[in-house]
Amino acid sequence: MAGFYGTFTPRLDDKGRVTIPAAYRKHFAEGAMVVRGDTRCLYLFTESEFGRFAEEAVNTPVTDVRNIGPARYMLANSEPQLPDPQGRIMLSARMRDYAELGRDVVLTGQGRRMEIWNTERWAAYEAAQEAGYVDPSQRDATAAGDAVAADAGSEQ
Repeated sequence: MAGFYGTFTPRLDDKGRVTIPAAYRKHFAEGAMVVRGDTRCLYLFTESEFGRFAEEAVNTPVTDVRNIGPARYMLANSEPQLPDPQGRIMLSARMRDYAELGRDVVLTGQGRRMEIWNTERWAAYEAAQEAGYVDPSQRDATAAGDAVAADAGSEQ
């Protein structure tokens, strides 16, 4: 099965490095791209998948006033990384600050990418989503899960 799946709880080391799960390290051997994601998480792409993801942003006409801002922001806030022999990548201070990451983080598989989350923000987001997952009649109420997650991280 291709893609990234599951939830992992690595710790950042003193240099701000996070270890990619062993099962997925080979996919990042040629490099990784760390991108500011929505809800203040970080996206972690393989180089090739980032190319597909970013293609729309790269091709956004500068005259497209609705989409050029988000495209510029995403491309300007992307950082290439090459894993070290232990499978660790560096998360710069500006990326760690954006996602409000502490020593403990959550790394989630999201199919074509992985996401790196603040532990408390992920717990709030997951709890908000769980209500709608368990009881489909609650799905409209869980649509606010992103707002809950954003609030949880800013309370630290």
